[in-house]
Amino acid sequence: MQSLKKHYLIIEPYYGGSHKIFIQGLQKELRDQDFTLLTLPARKWKMRMQLAAPWMAEQIIGFIQNGYRFDGILTSTFIDVAVLRSLLAGRGILLPVAIYFHENQFAYPSRPQDQARFQFTAINFTSALCADSLAFNSEYNRSTFLSGIRRYLKKAADINLHHLVNDLFEKSTVISPGMDFSPIDALGQGTERPTSPVVVWNHRWEHDKNPNSFFSTLFELSEQGADFQLLVLGETFQDSPEIFDKAKTRLAKHLLHFGYVPDRTRYYKMLQRGTIVVSTAIHEFFGMSVLEAVRAGCVPLVPDRLAYQELFPVEFRYKKNQLKKRLGDLIDRNEQMSQEKSQALTTPHSWKTVGAEYVHWLSALRKEERS
Repeated sequence: MQSLKKHYLIIEPYYGGSHKIFIQGLQKELRDQDFTLLTLPARKWKMRMQLAAPWMAEQIIGFIQNGYRFDGILTSTFIDVAVLRSLLAGRGILLPVAIYFHENQFAYPSRPQDQARFQFTAINFTSALCADSLAFNSEYNRSTFLSGIRRYLKKAADINLHHLVNDLFEKSTVISPGMDFSPIDALGQGTERPTSPVVVWNHRWEHDKNPNSFFSTLFELSEQGADFQLLVLGETFQDSPEIFDKAKTRLAKHLLHFGYVPDRTRYYKMLQRGTIVVSTAIHEFFGMSVLEAVRAGCVPLVPDRLAYQELFPVEFRYKKNQLKKRLGDLIDRNEQMSQEKSQALTTPHSWKTVGAEYVHWLSALRKEERS
């Protein structure tokens, strides 16, 4: 009797960060499916988009020659799917391809003088055209991708391709990336929070997360005598923004911790000490770090834009120029997030909630190719 278990090849040219966490969660949750991973380390993302496809194609051809059989391919956007499928088809390998969009290059901040950015938006576009199915981690991600394509297509006034936007929408869906909150839940509610409110920064130390706005606001609140403590977490890089060095000095009296915490259990315990988690991001396609902090008991304070409009009710979002007032009010009130509210905000994005959506998405991909 033929097994009903399906075998999917996951190819990830940028195996790190949220991409890695997503794949690990998918494998853990979808135990009724078989997965084979083909990955490259998370570095030099531009080079990955340019050159990962030929390398991946060679590996896949080798798999097939060695007897592997797959029901489909799942990949992220850090690969040129058009090139990949062409190289595979040339060897008679016809597999359906699904792309999961953690981000899209149309909405990613870039320097205006960087003309190379158009190369990567084009790869996103042609990859989506050549894929059988698309999934986005938020409606914000999907809508900015499609609106970016509309603008892109206007550049060719003598070529009418606007119908392609609708074609891409029709083969797309939105599914949260899935989060495993069990390590946070396992810690219980025993962590004792300090008497003063604790503000949390747990984002990457990069310019697109807009740390200047965050720390500048805290500088002002500190100078005005606001009583708060501070946890600065998040992944650090060799060329982190200068504002972090300034913050370490100017906010020294408030600091409980300053620096990346690689151990996840220790990191979650630190989040449990927090009272308020703040985002000042210039772009955010989902918002895993904020959801982790909320699950640990922090009150979120996020911009009234980006993917945050889908994650949190208006009471937790601030409009432009409101950050200082809203954060100051939360510090003054020093209120705790209830466990009931915390779970209500986060559970809809857990693997236990969204896992079935991935089963349906991947199963539909297989049926579409073989119908």
